[in-house]
Amino acid sequence: MSDPHRPDSAAQSRVDTGCTNLHWCAALLDGLMASGLRLLVLSPGSRSTPVVLAAQQRSDLDIVPILDERSAAFFALGAACASNRPVALLATSGSAPAHWYPAVIEASEAAVPLVLLSADRPPRLRNWGANQTIDQTRLFGAFVRENHDPGLPSPYPAALKSVRALGLRAGKISLAPHPGPVHINLAFEEPLVPTSNCFGTAESTASQAAISQLPTAQSATIPPAESNAAAFSAGDPASLALPAGPGLIICGPGSFDSVFASTLKCAARRHCLPVLADPLSGLRFGPESDDIITCYDALLRNPEKKVALRPTWVLRFGRAPVSKRLGEWLNGIPTILIDPGSGWSDPNHDVELRMHCDPNRVCANLAASPRVRGNADADWTIAWLNAERRMREQVDRYLTQADWFEGHIIRTLLARIPSEEALLCANSMPIRQLDTWSGQRIDHLSLFGNRGVSGIDGQLSTLAGINHAGPPCWALLGDLSLCHDLSGLLQSKRNKRPIIVINNGGGRIFDYLPQHGLPGFELLWRTAVDIDLGTLAASVGLHHARIETALAFDLVLDQALDQAAGTSNAAMMIEILLDGDRSRDLHQEFWESIASDLPGEGCR
Repeated sequence: MSDPHRPDSAAQSRVDTGCTNLHWCAALLDGLMASGLRLLVLSPGSRSTPVVLAAQQRSDLDIVPILDERSAAFFALGAACASNRPVALLATSGSAPAHWYPAVIEASEAAVPLVLLSADRPPRLRNWGANQTIDQTRLFGAFVRENHDPGLPSPYPAALKSVRALGLRAGKISLAPHPGPVHINLAFEEPLVPTSNCFGTAESTASQAAISQLPTAQSATIPPAESNAAAFSAGDPASLALPAGPGLIICGPGSFDSVFASTLKCAARRHCLPVLADPLSGLRFGPESDDIITCYDALLRNPEKKVALRPTWVLRFGRAPVSKRLGEWLNGIPTILIDPGSGWSDPNHDVELRMHCDPNRVCANLAASPRVRGNADADWTIAWLNAERRMREQVDRYLTQADWFEGHIIRTLLARIPSEEALLCANSMPIRQLDTWSGQRIDHLSLFGNRGVSGIDGQLSTLAGINHAGPPCWALLGDLSLCHDLSGLLQSKRNKRPIIVINNGGGRIFDYLPQHGLPGFELLWRTAVDIDLGTLAASVGLHHARIETALAFDLVLDQALDQAAGTSNAAMMIEILLDGDRSRDLHQEFWESIASDLPGEGCR
């Protein structure tokens, strides 16, 4: 008895494999776009042709070709961070998708939604020595939320409906409950290019009829994270009871908006809780930042403050903060972690209550709950705010008398970036400099940084992705971060704002670590790169300015801002030459001064 859902053998023999591939990919993309995906970043290749052909049929899909797969992956990472939407990556078979690996790891650890589409040869060729064929089915191991290998495309309506559902599922899983990458391995038989017009045929009509049967994105939405929280949470946010004794609110890296900032401020004031904000929380920069503690890393260099300001418990939003000193100081303190995903950001293993729920709901409930804390808790908050104020004054005094170094660069840059724009801060020294010297600003500024695994790779490509999908974004990089992503310079014309490069002669973070002074230090750790950044910038058509003084920095920023006001595009490279040894001496001088001279009044 024949199956009514399957064509007979004669009909099957007439099926154009190229058309089958195309319809299959069209169904997959339809599902992905139903999940909210709007950007496909691809690197050229043959085996991925069916996906490219299907993507060309979608006027509502933004397609960005990038030659280097590694750069493409970081571009997609930046775009996903800026848009809060899933972004798809596409590459051909073989080693090509392996070049995504660093960005995939970052996306996994930083909870960034990516959909990885690796084209593949047919399964019959795997493990038989066929050209450009490896086992790609679980290429990314534990760093993806799901792996899928749906097999070869099929013309059957049920199969097309299934692959559309897979696209919708992949996009939604990348967003919740624990955002991150999802991998779909797509095997294709040749011919990869249809031999006939696939659209308007009977097969095309059947395909559209099949995929139209799937529910819309709205009705197929995966439940939010809090619905899956029972195994991890101690209850609803409304039931959260704060412990007794002096506590702190810590806001680590995360996507916190102005609504959260406002409700957090109300909750903190109501319950007399100081708020320490990591630079990548974004809470240091905006109209609600007046009570935010930013100088904690400096405060903790003072032995008296280190003891007097130690809490008995912590309420943390977001991932673990950038500051290693803060993390070590908090070691052993019971912590409540509010995490909207299903992550386990607990490097000190001190989390005693983990709630997977909306941070806005937690703050709103705390702001509306009765105040049960007394005068001692108010004194505790006043002590923190007084210590913060005095430390800011000391920082300001030091900056007025010290030679020009990173502290001045950070302050000047943050003061000049216009409201509602963004800054990408690279890892190693730049993010630590930002943490130490940023202070606050009333105008809103979005901060980006790849702190999932804190690599110095892919910074220029990430920047291009942010500029493509988000607000105009500046960049603050070190010379090694720039050199680590030279292929990302090919995307530099997509940028709308300057790249500021602190050229201090290599990996200066090691000047502050135990490796400093070891035999072979210059060659094996600092690894200075002898390269003319002006020539490098010119090779990709990027204007370059090399400066060595505060006045020159102000003038070149004036030029960039004037250009941005006129054309909305001020892409350029500003290279700042600094004496790394002198910078290290200035930092040591400042740290010694705050460790010994900071007044002790105002502490509990």
